[in-house]
Amino acid sequence: MSNPAGELRGTARGRPARRRVVALGGGHGLFASLSALRRVTRDLTAIVTVADDGGSSGRLRREYGVLPPGDLRMALAALCGDDSWGTTWSRVVQHRFAGPGELGGHAVGNLLIVALWELLGDTVEGLDWVARLLGAHGRVLPMTSVPLELAAEVEGVDPKFPFQVSTIRGQVACATTMGRVRSMSLVPADPPACPEAVQGVAEADWVVLGPGSWFTSVLPHLLVPELARALIATPARRLVTLNLAPQPGETEGFSPRAHLEVLASHAPDLAVDVVLADQAAVRETAGELDEAADALGARLVLADLAVAGRPDRHDPLLLAGALAQIFEGE
Repeated sequence: MSNPAGELRGTARGRPARRRVVALGGGHGLFASLSALRRVTRDLTAIVTVADDGGSSGRLRREYGVLPPGDLRMALAALCGDDSWGTTWSRVVQHRFAGPGELGGHAVGNLLIVALWELLGDTVEGLDWVARLLGAHGRVLPMTSVPLELAAEVEGVDPKFPFQVSTIRGQVACATTMGRVRSMSLVPADPPACPEAVQGVAEADWVVLGPGSWFTSVLPHLLVPELARALIATPARRLVTLNLAPQPGETEGFSPRAHLEVLASHAPDLAVDVVLADQAAVRETAGELDEAADALGARLVLADLAVAGRPDRHDPLLLAGALAQIFEGE
């Protein structure tokens, strides 16, 4: 168990180092990871879940038969720079139209991505064009080339039958269930992985899983057979960043150790090199978390990672500092 200080290291004259890093996840967790990682590497690829079925993404998915663009948009926004160009375009693609009209609820970036997909006829090429427009510090790829549906085995959906297990389908339903999620699967069960994503994992120096919604953003990558095989076979070192707190509904009542145990149960052949956790979030359970990390073959690294006064939100600079020290020290 180690405890790095929070300052940014592993860079030359403040510039990110040249190491190939692949980050997997979706939503706000991946946004936090990418916001930190773009500060410590100049070769960054995000591999994003494509199972969202709610909001603007769900509407576009149903109307046009496309991948849900929302998590892809958020990843692109996270990769925008801190200059005026980057901050302005990040705000633009994240802007959501208000009002009851047909545009109400749609994010500008979602519409832009789907427009490029229609014009170019190629999902990856469309995302690469958006990345160039934004000046993104990295590449964004979907984990599969087809939209997915999530299916969860959930215990206690009906409070009258707390031990009864039910199957819930759909990302929104799985993320907001009041029961206890036991396992996750994909529909279809053997979706085609994005070839560029598989290649990125194979060529990476580091692969980063988490933070994020554990069952609906992190674990789905391990359920795509070709991508899972790539994650197991890659010579890259593998790092798992734990969440700062359980997510209401999806991981309510889960300890940090339980997150690692669930990860191991879904991908028993996956070795992990480093588990990174916020030391305040795991203060009372650090010993058992260290044991769980050791069971995965990993060392546990503890650091201050949360925004001051917001123990549920990662500070991108603190997270970047911890990641840079880990990368430099391995």
